[in-house]
Amino acid sequence: MTLAQRCKNVMPPMANRVTDLGIVKGEGCYLYTDDGRKILDFAAGIGVCNLGHNYPDVVEAAKAQMDQLVHGCHNLVYYEPYVKLAEKLVELTGGNTKLYFCNSGAEAVDGALKLAKYVSGRPAVIGFKGAFHGRTMGAATMTASNSAYRKNIETGLMNNVYHLDYPYLLHTPYPYDGVHTPEFYFRQFDELFSKLVSPDRVACILMEPVQGEGGYIVPPKDWMVYVRELCDKYGIFLIYDEVQSGFGRTGKMFAQEHFSIRPDIMTCAKGIANGLPLSAIIAKAEIMDQWPAGAHGGTFGGNPVSCAAANATIKVLESGVVDNAAKMGDYLMEQLKKIKEKYPCIAEVRGLGLMIGVELLDENGTPMTALASKIQKDALDEGLFILTCGSYKNCFRFIAPLIVTENEIDTAVAIVDRVLEKNCQ
Repeated sequence: MTLAQRCKNVMPPMANRVTDLGIVKGEGCYLYTDDGRKILDFAAGIGVCNLGHNYPDVVEAAKAQMDQLVHGCHNLVYYEPYVKLAEKLVELTGGNTKLYFCNSGAEAVDGALKLAKYVSGRPAVIGFKGAFHGRTMGAATMTASNSAYRKNIETGLMNNVYHLDYPYLLHTPYPYDGVHTPEFYFRQFDELFSKLVSPDRVACILMEPVQGEGGYIVPPKDWMVYVRELCDKYGIFLIYDEVQSGFGRTGKMFAQEHFSIRPDIMTCAKGIANGLPLSAIIAKAEIMDQWPAGAHGGTFGGNPVSCAAANATIKVLESGVVDNAAKMGDYLMEQLKKIKEKYPCIAEVRGLGLMIGVELLDENGTPMTALASKIQKDALDEGLFILTCGSYKNCFRFIAPLIVTENEIDTAVAIVDRVLEKNCQ
């Protein structure tokens, strides 16, 4: 009996996987299955294994820490890898920040919202359509990429939450010349503030600097600058969810660096420890200093082994891996744009660094959901693991490990080319 069959006997339907792959080993950019296959992994655990699978320095750091201390509980004691990692993240985020460690991206998002509400004393929160922030109750409230994430739990979601339009310009219904962001995306804030909620009652605006599950959508810089200025004008905290886009994924340590904007609060997880569970809420020191003892907590956050792995991960990222992500991202984008010219089903190739999405539309502009799913399946049959994304699941995305080589990209692109030739004419 395969691992997939055994799992389905003991797990509920919601635990079904994207594939039936049973994995026995991961190394670098590859996964090895229980039926003897070697798979080129351009999913990377959904953007977690930024250094690839089982990166030696990270594994050794985790093993060494296990010989010293596996758990101490950061509510009770201090320990070296925890403090060292906090110091490093403060350095990476401007030097005037403080942080709190959690276990998952969704937990960090919930904590960030809690922090903004606690310090501001304001009840309202603004998010964006197409966003994905997680599946805990607070994060699910802010998620607006698929109604399935909210079905049957609506009564448990947060109140005073407003969702506006993220500038998904490929599909904008407003006049767009390809250069200037349509005025609607700016005016919608004024409309909200004049008709639904006063800006002095808004605690925070939560956004992904690059939308992830919503389709790998890169927003225009002028709009990002406007949102920052709007928050400054009304004393609203700007929160960036960098759970998927952080730690080199976009060719910079954090995606916010592409826009030269710093948020007031940010969340990060996924690539922070290259596979071990860890996340962080990072905020300006003057905000964190207003969060007193007892206002927040958690048993497993900042686990010593995870923190040791994160310290090793960041050291490797800074040794040239982030630069490689930028270089290989440009190369992958170039190759995918060549493919786009061959297949009319490809409406757009977009992204930053090694966070690249390919959107499929038919001649009427209708999302081609079934085709994206078929491409994912056929690519896996040929040895390439990619994922779909987008509110209509009509995009497929490339989340290669940041250590990827040109040869591995060429292999992946050749597989995608063959699959498209078979399915998209």
